[in-house]
Amino acid sequence: MLILDSQVHVWPAHRSERPLGLAGRDRPPYLYETLLAEMDRAAVDRAILVPPTYDGDRNDYALEAARAHPDRFAVMGRVSLEKGRDGCGRDALAAWTAQPGMLGVRLTFHRTEDRPWLTDGTADWFWPEAEKHGIPVMVHAPEQVAEMGRVARRYPGLTIIYDHMAFGRDTMDQRTLERVKELVALAAFPNVCVKVSALPCNTTDPYPFRNLDEPIRRVIDAFGPRRSFWGSDITRIPAPVTYRQVVTHFTDELGFLSEGDLEWIMGKGLAARLNWK
Repeated sequence: MLILDSQVHVWPAHRSERPLGLAGRDRPPYLYETLLAEMDRAAVDRAILVPPTYDGDRNDYALEAARAHPDRFAVMGRVSLEKGRDGCGRDALAAWTAQPGMLGVRLTFHRTEDRPWLTDGTADWFWPEAEKHGIPVMVHAPEQVAEMGRVARRYPGLTIIYDHMAFGRDTMDQRTLERVKELVALAAFPNVCVKVSALPCNTTDPYPFRNLDEPIRRVIDAFGPRRSFWGSDITRIPAPVTYRQVVTHFTDELGFLSEGDLEWIMGKGLAARLNWK
């Protein structure tokens, strides 16, 4: 069974232009060589690399990894929504996936500075351009499910992959079911998929996280295994959970998933959706 991680961040050592604050300029690196070793230990075949927010809109390090290991890594890169709104850089989308290793875009709307962009017009230019050029987009917008539903309806040719079952950092334990009730409404749009990812971040239960069984089941029942994509977001997973346990949580512990379901969820579905052969 192909195991494809739908989201991992990697970043190099110190960069002086990194913003101070949450990340800091001296954050210890998480190198793609380190990730490769972790993937081998966890029996993960491939990973989608998502450049972290604190590196701005730079994709160079993730693309370097994909060029060095094209059989293991591919990239969902970042674009500057603000520059695109101002008319600068829109042409880049026309040749976006011509970059070796680049499969699509990942956008975030979950911090104070970027949360308004989904509704204040900043992101409006992006959706029709991505649809026109056939660029899939992963979206982290945990508090704006209804607004993303409107985007999905308006641009039916645009592939939208909703991050982390729409969970935010404060979506813990029983609150996960409340968010799932919002998210499953988007299953009506065939162009919307969901990442069942980073889930150990949203429970205080120990492995195998039994209070997440029902939220996971409801999401996969709604979207189906071909539109539900496993992922780790391993650099955020709390200790003592291991990378391997994030894998076996699905492959060994969720009895409501058949072997056929798991083949799609653990990698086959995302590889097909992103056309990563």
